[in-house]
Amino acid sequence: MDKNTWIGFLLIAAIIVGFTMLNRPSKEELAERQRVQDSINLVRMAEREAQRLSDSLQLVAGEALEQAVQTVSHEQQQERLQAAYGTFARAAQGEEQFVTLTNEHLRVTLSTLGGRIEQAELLEYHASGDSLNPLCLFRGDESAFALTLITANNRILQTSNLYFTPLPSEQPDKAVLRLPTASEDAWIDFVYELSDNYMIHLSMEPHNMQTELAQNVNSLELQWRQLIPQQEQGRKFEERYAQLQYMLVGGDMEKLSESKDDSAKESARVKWIGYKDQFFSTVLIADDAFSSSQFASTPQSKHSGYIKEYATHTSVPFDLTGKTPTGFRWYLGPNHYHTLKAYDDDVAKDERLHLNKLVPLGWKIVSWINVYLVIPMFDLFTSWGLHIGIVILLMTIVIKLIILPFVFVSYKSSAKMRALKPQIDEINAKYPAEKMQERQQATMQLYQQAGVSPMSGCLPMLFQFPVLMAMFWFLPTAIELRGKSLWWAPDLSTYDAVFHWSVNIPLLGDHLSLFCLLMTICNIGYTYITMQSQATDPNMKFMKYMMYAMPLMFLFIFNDYAAGLSYYYLVSLFITILQTMIFRWTLDDKKMLAEMEENKKKKAGKPKSGFMARLEAMQREQQKMAREQAKAAQRRR
Repeated sequence: MDKNTWIGFLLIAAIIVGFTMLNRPSKEELAERQRVQDSINLVRMAEREAQRLSDSLQLVAGEALEQAVQTVSHEQQQERLQAAYGTFARAAQGEEQFVTLTNEHLRVTLSTLGGRIEQAELLEYHASGDSLNPLCLFRGDESAFALTLITANNRILQTSNLYFTPLPSEQPDKAVLRLPTASEDAWIDFVYELSDNYMIHLSMEPHNMQTELAQNVNSLELQWRQLIPQQEQGRKFEERYAQLQYMLVGGDMEKLSESKDDSAKESARVKWIGYKDQFFSTVLIADDAFSSSQFASTPQSKHSGYIKEYATHTSVPFDLTGKTPTGFRWYLGPNHYHTLKAYDDDVAKDERLHLNKLVPLGWKIVSWINVYLVIPMFDLFTSWGLHIGIVILLMTIVIKLIILPFVFVSYKSSAKMRALKPQIDEINAKYPAEKMQERQQATMQLYQQAGVSPMSGCLPMLFQFPVLMAMFWFLPTAIELRGKSLWWAPDLSTYDAVFHWSVNIPLLGDHLSLFCLLMTICNIGYTYITMQSQATDPNMKFMKYMMYAMPLMFLFIFNDYAAGLSYYYLVSLFITILQTMIFRWTLDDKKMLAEMEENKKKKAGKPKSGFMARLEAMQREQQKMAREQAKAAQRRR
């Protein structure tokens, strides 16, 4: 770098330093600037404080305004509640609470909203497919129970919209839910008491309600609705037994249709109302009686998870003074014959509940057989601690022994007819089909001479039919079979499906039950043996085919039925086949034919019996009428 460059840099530096020295502020100016800056900072701080105070004031004002609004809103709300609910305005608001009562059979949950039973569980039973949780008859919105109250200022209220207050109770099986009023000395208590079985009692006890409710109130309207959940595997079969039933005061039973929408109005007094499923029921029983009742039953869709919806609208007596409490009982339990019948033990005849009628045992004569034969026999064998399969086997053997004389008479009659078949064939050859009346007359004459009655084979079947029908009604409704297994069937109270498919085959469904299939095969075998041992008309081949078609029809009919019933029929058919083989070995056709020929000789020349004489007279009269009709037809031509 040369000398001129250095001189230039020095001159520039001197100028910059000199300019800085000349423009530097004095002490007075620096102090003034600091004072101005401090003033600005103070102003800014004041502005921030003012903003903070303003925000605080706005917040306080907002809270005060909101509180004022809430105060006004609360007052307005109380006014509206007072206008809508009258003396029960206090009960219009609250928080739902639950009270549980339990014994060894039943667990009941009460809700303070409505003072109703919110849930009922049977601790000894389980729903199909659920082995862990107790069977629940209903829970939550599946059941609704309400009473209508009319206040002194003509407000119409439902107890389902009011909150009750649970009171302390020293008894574990008792709960008191109190419905308060505007008066501290007026209320209605709902007193629930759980018995040592499946009954729970509700007593409605008013206290000083004469001025709180309308003076003309002497009854309360009651609304009760319940959905029936599907509890069993076989929905189709469960639907057949789910039914609304009720009993009139005096013992007469009424019921709604189990297969379609149905309703009924009942002007007579009703003692109890039963919401029934296949194996379990919820029954509302009045201490006095229900009056002016309306009932409705509505089947539910297959995929809803429910079988039926039942509804009742009725009324019950109500004493404002509380001297006569209004009472109900709920039966929440199984449709077990002895359990239900036990409620009539040591009870006057006109006060019996007849709850055992909830168990379907068939027509009158069939139910007698079930009550006096089948059920005692079942109880005896089960009391021995035997497996349920052995119990049904023993019952089948006993029933077969009872009807054995009738079966033997029927088989012997068939054997005689079979022995006479060659002679019947001669009659058929002698009289062609055009002379049917002459053929029948000759055949009946042959039977009369041989000492054979065609009715002797039919009457024994009529005698044993009620016994067979008794088992048909008993086994599908016996709750003792529920959950009991046998071989491949896990539950004898429902079908034992071993094959499933996704397509619903008409009449058969989506499964095939093995016991039903085995019963059908055994029935076809029995039909074959029977057809081989009977005398049949070769011109009646269609009837022969129909005999084989009947067992196939049973496959479609019983595929959805209880496996216990199919097992009974299987065992019964097997024993019947053995009986038939024994009868065949012990009865000699040649010997019977010789006896009948001897009878023909003895009866030759003897007057005919009154029955045969009347029968032949009728046949002659028919022949005469046929000839006259033929002549009349010829004259018209």
